[in-house]
Amino acid sequence: MSTSDVLNPEEVALVLREKVSPILRGHGGDLVLSHIRGKSIYIRFTGACRGCPAALETAERTVQAVLREHFGDEDIDAVLDNGVSEDLINQAKQILQKSKKIMNEILAQYKSKIVSADDAVKVIKNGERVSLSHAAGVPQVCVDALVRNAEHFQGVEIYHMLCLGEGKYMLPEMAPHFRHVTNFVGGNSRQAVAENRADFIPAFFYEVPTLFRKGILPIDVAIVQLSMPDAEGYCSFGVSSDYTKPSTEVARVVIGEINAQTPYVHGDNKIHISKLDYIVLADYPLYTIPKAPIGPVEEAIGRNCAELVEDGSTLQLGIGAIPDAALLFLKDKKDLGIHTEMFADGVIELVRAGVITGKKKSLHPGKMVATFLMGTEEVYKFAHNNPDVELYPVDYVNDPRTVAMNDNMVSINSCIEVDLMGQVVSETIGPKQFSGTGGQVDYVRGATWSKNGKSIMAMPSTARKGAASRIVPMIAEGASVTTLRNDVDYVVTEYGIARLKGRSLRQRAEALISIAHPDFREELMKVYRERFE
Repeated sequence: MSTSDVLNPEEVALVLREKVSPILRGHGGDLVLSHIRGKSIYIRFTGACRGCPAALETAERTVQAVLREHFGDEDIDAVLDNGVSEDLINQAKQILQKSKKIMNEILAQYKSKIVSADDAVKVIKNGERVSLSHAAGVPQVCVDALVRNAEHFQGVEIYHMLCLGEGKYMLPEMAPHFRHVTNFVGGNSRQAVAENRADFIPAFFYEVPTLFRKGILPIDVAIVQLSMPDAEGYCSFGVSSDYTKPSTEVARVVIGEINAQTPYVHGDNKIHISKLDYIVLADYPLYTIPKAPIGPVEEAIGRNCAELVEDGSTLQLGIGAIPDAALLFLKDKKDLGIHTEMFADGVIELVRAGVITGKKKSLHPGKMVATFLMGTEEVYKFAHNNPDVELYPVDYVNDPRTVAMNDNMVSINSCIEVDLMGQVVSETIGPKQFSGTGGQVDYVRGATWSKNGKSIMAMPSTARKGAASRIVPMIAEGASVTTLRNDVDYVVTEYGIARLKGRSLRQRAEALISIAHPDFREELMKVYRERFE
């Protein structure tokens, strides 16, 4: 028997029912006719054979053989239909074709923008300002290219906050070519600032992107470290969203250094390759910061800080021995959350211990929110493609109004010295610029504005191996006040906790003297008596 171009559905159904169904029923299955398209017969299997790929394949071959023999036509095909309509099949094909087209377009864009680092930096003009990704996000290959080609540049300003690595562009021999501009002084930029080969600009961390947008701190070229792109062509800014992402929104030229080892971190923390002017390929490990050793003094400070943290609190902590020590004493707390400028290894340990869950957070519940990451390699592995970790630009994360939206917010920051009125110095040693304001004031204010929030300034009671008190009658001559006495809430040392908020000058002095090192209390009391008795 032969067929025409159009098969009769009733005849096909009859053949299937009489010649194929009995065979399948013997194996616990059956089939139904779905639809016919030309000489393709779409069938749907039911019963036991649906769950067995081998059985489905055998059944499909059996149907095809029976139909070809019955109709005498070798062109007949039996097509497996798993319950998906023909319209949906066509839609899926269209989506797949569109996806392939998009992927091809992304790949073409990607390839067309790849240049060497030496060629990429040639777009920088003399006298322009270049922004580099922050902290562990330093675009290392392009920085090396800048230094290597230094003789071609004159008067180029390089904007960067905390700078990890060697910072070769800040060496004395680079002075005619590059000038470092920063809002935060680190170990490799301190000497350049002191010798007037680099410029320090006082600013709150959260306002830096606004300075970019208003043209107060204009950026001409942004060089950013990025992760590998995802399927849609988006690269993550990795461990540095902060001012890094906003820099790409104002720059004349954006150079993306795509590093195979940069983690893909979620949040408002990505850029499409179409927004990149040039791509430099790289493969190197990110800079890391080792865990700071915790001694008896740090342990005591950490224990005192932990006393002020209640179940369900949201935390802001920095990096170093004191924040890590505080985390050690939080292991008996429940449902803590994270909304912080940055976090390091200690936070991960509490996540794994089930202490940090974010369940009680009033903003971004369940998420650990930060603006950059810095720590050991473990931190970067933990953040990579982790849906619970989100980075956002600093003008959102650190804005005190955003911070204050977290109920029960607790900020823990370190400082250099506190005077008896409660003025806090955190960034200078006398007139010498040691670091910067960073996000300290952002979180001090945000936490104290928060419902049931608390702000903690934590420090050892002495400096210079016990030779000097950090609680002083007056701040050092030339020192800069970082946190105003009006903003200070709690001050913590290894000797206890002093609550300053709402206290008079006399009460503040008494509270601070009570947590000073015993060797200096009499000296401080002498000043107290001169002032208040």
